[in-house]
Amino acid sequence: MPQPTLATQVAHRFAKLSYNNLPAAARHAVKRLLLDYLGVALAGSQSESGEIAREFALKHGGGTQSQLFGDKGRASITAAAFANAISSHSIELDDIDVLALFHFSPPVYSAALAVADATHASGKDLIAALAAGCEMMERVSRAANNSLRNRAFHTTPTCGVFGATIAVSKLLKLNAEKMTNALGMAGAQASGLMEMYGPSMQKRFNPGPTARNGVTAALMAQLGFTGADTIFEGERGFLRAFTDKNQPKRLVEGINKPYKLEIEFKPYSCARPIHNAIDCALAIRKQPGFELKKVKSIHFARHSDWAHYHQNKAPRTYHEAQVSLPFSVAVALIEGQALLKQYSDRNIKNPLVKKLSNAHTIVVDDKLPHGVSCKMVLKQSDGKTFTSQIDYPKGSIQNPMNDAELLAKFTSLASPVIGAARAASLARSVMNIETARDVSTVLKQMAKK
Repeated sequence: MPQPTLATQVAHRFAKLSYNNLPAAARHAVKRLLLDYLGVALAGSQSESGEIAREFALKHGGGTQSQLFGDKGRASITAAAFANAISSHSIELDDIDVLALFHFSPPVYSAALAVADATHASGKDLIAALAAGCEMMERVSRAANNSLRNRAFHTTPTCGVFGATIAVSKLLKLNAEKMTNALGMAGAQASGLMEMYGPSMQKRFNPGPTARNGVTAALMAQLGFTGADTIFEGERGFLRAFTDKNQPKRLVEGINKPYKLEIEFKPYSCARPIHNAIDCALAIRKQPGFELKKVKSIHFARHSDWAHYHQNKAPRTYHEAQVSLPFSVAVALIEGQALLKQYSDRNIKNPLVKKLSNAHTIVVDDKLPHGVSCKMVLKQSDGKTFTSQIDYPKGSIQNPMNDAELLAKFTSLASPVIGAARAASLARSVMNIETARDVSTVLKQMAKK
């Protein structure tokens, strides 16, 4: 008897997965991410890229099945998934996996919530779907990376489409056969390039088609459309097309065991691999003898996984600034923060920010223990030298943001859009989402006040 294909194996796992057989830790992780995602999506919906995405959905989406976050309007399931995914990726505050390769929530949560809204899903069914989608996304990444990333494919959309598809398939209650078909169609739509670091909104766009495509794949499978069950390991399948080296077995590793879902969160409004550098800067800023005006040079050692990224010393827009290590470190040294307000035209034009950015040098050091590890050596004109090394940034599994910190982050992002009272109500609903009979009643609170 032939070995079941990879898609068949994961489909059988996820078809059986339910709220009741999820570990308590996974349920809590999913709810924490839901709270974080909704706050980030609300704030992102008011950004320039979020506003354009909402306008597109209203003009060209048709339908009113699902809520557009941060808007008074509604749109079709696919259009809402598309626009909400872009919003949630527009301010560089979305979650991250432990290797800093991808963001779970823009593709998976955006697709799932658009469908949950339209189908009036229960809170328990939503939690199971989100957990399944995140697990699926990470399984694909583990099988494909780092080769996929090094070939210039963006992990969030390319792997995220499979996670989005599984999450939606769960909400549509597809059986294993139809879920396998949906994965085949997801693979046919996998796309997304790392050519996105510049002044444009390109990076913000990538999760949009991914969330929409995941919805499409699952809805087509529900109607009876069939897809290739060899989509991962086939001669012309995803792994062969997107990678030079891969580990197919990692896609189904521990397939019959509980899955440990590890999600990291962002306290700073920039690309995750820069967070270690910001923490280094904030640590040095607190050291006795540090004087901003005397900074002479800033030297960074980074692991080769990320050393050649984020080196732009002269960003032209906040989009570029949010993927610039020199800029981020400069504003952190000056203002003691790296939040949304620091990534501004004011700071882009600030002579001191420019001076500190230009003082940077970055080298490769593979003796550092982790891909995102950073070692910073700052020298002053008076001869004093300050050193800091950060292996686990704030928000990581090893150095986590607690529930109170996540709530504070959510409140700061959501309140300006929907008001403080509604934000507080939404937060309570999210942390008790398993009690909701119809999550669409919760998502109504995402409409702009």
